[in-house]
Amino acid sequence: MGGKASKKDTARSVLADPVALASETIFTVNEVEALLDLYKKLSCSITKDGLIHKEELLLALFKNHKKENLFADRNGQIDFEEFVQALSIFHPRTPESEKIAYAFKLYDLGHTGYIEREELKEMVLALLDESDLRLSDDVVEAIVDKTFKETDTNGDGRIDQEEWREYAARNPTLLRNMTLPYLMDVNLAFPSFVLGTGAED
Repeated sequence: MGGKASKKDTARSVLADPVALASETIFTVNEVEALLDLYKKLSCSITKDGLIHKEELLLALFKNHKKENLFADRNGQIDFEEFVQALSIFHPRTPESEKIAYAFKLYDLGHTGYIEREELKEMVLALLDESDLRLSDDVVEAIVDKTFKETDTNGDGRIDQEEWREYAARNPTLLRNMTLPYLMDVNLAFPSFVLGTGAED
């Protein structure tokens, strides 16, 4: 639990093999190396500890560190390997099936293999918050009820992965936020994108 052990783990993660990461994701070796530069910048933008915290990711992606975000790692920190793998999911060339599976994991907050009604409600509230929409409790409950009823086709009170895939196929806009077009060319997009610092360098 001491600070030294976590620093060693962080260093090991940052020094992850770019070739191995490229083979596991949609990125090329050169893009993984560009992402390492990005990772180093982000991991020091607020807290200089070699890890990206949720606030640092929000600041970089959305120029705002106050909003809750569906895509940040749940423990509030992201190491380099997690960073590259997560960005790979949002790449325009990543198959829709992988995006659907990742979205299911995001909604399955309790890691039970199912999406319960309360988990769906929590995610709906987070999406509304990101959109700066303020709806009454009754309207939110109606949205959750309608979505849950449409998705839970076998009526067992929870959404399994197959039901989720079917729902996502019927509602393609569900995955709209799962694609970040600027990931098509990491080498060009990120130097000027990160924290708006490109113009000053």
